[in-house]
Amino acid sequence: MVKAKNSDTNTVKSIQPVVLRTDNVAKELVRIASSYKVPVKTLDFKLLSIQTFTKSGAQDSEEWMELSSDELNELDNDSQLLIPNFQIKQTYEIEIYTKVEDESKLSRLDVSIGANKTVTKVYLTIKPGSVLEYYDNFSQDFVRVINKKKLRANIMVGIFDSHTLDVVNTLRARLRVNDEILFEKKEVMLVAEGIEPVMTRDDELIMHYEHKRESEKESSRIDYSKRGYLLSVVKDELLIEYKKAKLGEPGRNCRGEFIEPKEPVTSNEPTFSVSENIEVIETEDSILYRSKVNGYVTFENATYDIKTEVDVSEISFKTTGSIETELDADVSINVTEKDVLKDAVGMGMEVEVNEIHVEGNVGPNAKVRSMKAVIEGQTHKSSYVESDVLDINIHKGVAKGRKVHITRLEHGEIMADTVSISQALGGKIFAREITIETLGSHVKLHASHKITINKLQGGENIFVIDPLVSMDCQAKVEDSKKLLKEAKESIKALTLEVNKHSAIVKKNEPAFKDIKRKLVHYKKSGVKMPGSFVKKFKEFQSFSEHLENLKKELREKEENYELLQIKYHSAQNEIFEARVINNDRWRNHNEIIFRLIDPVMEVHLVPQHNSVMKILGLKERDEDYFIAEMSE
Repeated sequence: MVKAKNSDTNTVKSIQPVVLRTDNVAKELVRIASSYKVPVKTLDFKLLSIQTFTKSGAQDSEEWMELSSDELNELDNDSQLLIPNFQIKQTYEIEIYTKVEDESKLSRLDVSIGANKTVTKVYLTIKPGSVLEYYDNFSQDFVRVINKKKLRANIMVGIFDSHTLDVVNTLRARLRVNDEILFEKKEVMLVAEGIEPVMTRDDELIMHYEHKRESEKESSRIDYSKRGYLLSVVKDELLIEYKKAKLGEPGRNCRGEFIEPKEPVTSNEPTFSVSENIEVIETEDSILYRSKVNGYVTFENATYDIKTEVDVSEISFKTTGSIETELDADVSINVTEKDVLKDAVGMGMEVEVNEIHVEGNVGPNAKVRSMKAVIEGQTHKSSYVESDVLDINIHKGVAKGRKVHITRLEHGEIMADTVSISQALGGKIFAREITIETLGSHVKLHASHKITINKLQGGENIFVIDPLVSMDCQAKVEDSKKLLKEAKESIKALTLEVNKHSAIVKKNEPAFKDIKRKLVHYKKSGVKMPGSFVKKFKEFQSFSEHLENLKKELREKEENYELLQIKYHSAQNEIFEARVINNDRWRNHNEIIFRLIDPVMEVHLVPQHNSVMKILGLKERDEDYFIAEMSE
């Protein structure tokens, strides 16, 4: 029977309560709504009873057995639930009726039910703005709300529910502290949990040595010049991993459904072999291929190997692209292009390798980094070469290293620890020690320790002795400056405090002596000393001790300041050991400069043309600095 109820804008139909038995509450709500032609959202239901049935056979003819409450409590154990043919179902007796305005204590609670993909974990979400208040039947009513939400989602009730009680107890405890809870943000709580299956794993072949390069590029824009011509590896690095197929483990979700793992697929079994440079480690789950040596990976004739040397005719965008390997991977490259009109290392190419031998030229904007490098051709003026040990025939670009040798310097730039040059025709050099066999013109030489010229042919050269050419020295000087400044400020502040305390002690000293004299008198006379005298005496004594501690701290800071000054000036003292050595006559116009750190100043000397001053150094006389010829 349907009763109509009129409102200003529409007619809301209500139905007579319907009591029925079903195994799918959501489906029945839709059916009743359709039968009475009312929106399903206008219907609500009450759970009257639950029956749980099980059967263990696969045949349809086997009868379902109803579980008692005691049997239901014992059902939630893995051993029984993981039997494939074991089945569970529930039948619910419900009363469906037209939803009325909620006037219960939980009317301000807005919740929903959700689950993970396998429906083995069911979550209750309490939405922001919800309000809970404490009352006597809170626990029972809250469980009723959860169960109704579960039934609408076709989730079983009374099974897998161990977490529901935890949630209710937690909320009840919070309500006992605060009679009311306002949920300012969403809260998600686990209310039911089945048995999560272990997923089946298909076999997989992972090329780790290739993925390493790909991961390095993920965060940067794609550079098609870096195609991974050589993939370097180091000893013990995991190169390839074969994960064997593995059958998963079954589970059962919160709808009572058995989850059977699918059969694994095997399609990536290794069909390659490896050389003695690669170690093969097989376990129950996988096969691991690890590098036994440093080098780069090769794959030829279905065999993986690790090699250390490679010959290429050229390194260019067209042929190899940029080559970047790990510097400690012991990879050595020989670039064989010798044509003076071509570039062995092409324009814009980047090469990073342990050792490289270039028989030809290094092109514009090319960058070469290595531990050892030999370039038999010439470097372009916009090229950059960095190597611990570096040998270049004709150098026009920028070179950086620890030990650098240049056959012919043509307006290039060098930064190194030690530099030796056969012939220099323009350029800039920064090093600890510089040795030039034949020096032409327009070369700027900056050294922290020594410059040696065996033959001087040109002029307009500048010889600079500067301790700060060394990066280590620069850092040491900057650190010393900072520490000296901090120490000076600390000493200044502490001196003011000592002076202040000293003035107070001096001002109160007569009164202190008088109190001390009286206390001695009282003690000798056997008279009890006044408490105020004792207190003042102790206060003055404590104040005096504090002053002595301040003076001690000041002395320590002043001693530390002196040590810092010694350390600071030690860098400059090395300048007096530095030398400019010319084993030839001085010709044309050449300038020698010694740069001091403290005071910051430059001392200049221009040797006369055709003069002989073999060894030049810096001297000091009466706080005056000058460059003079030295005996050694």
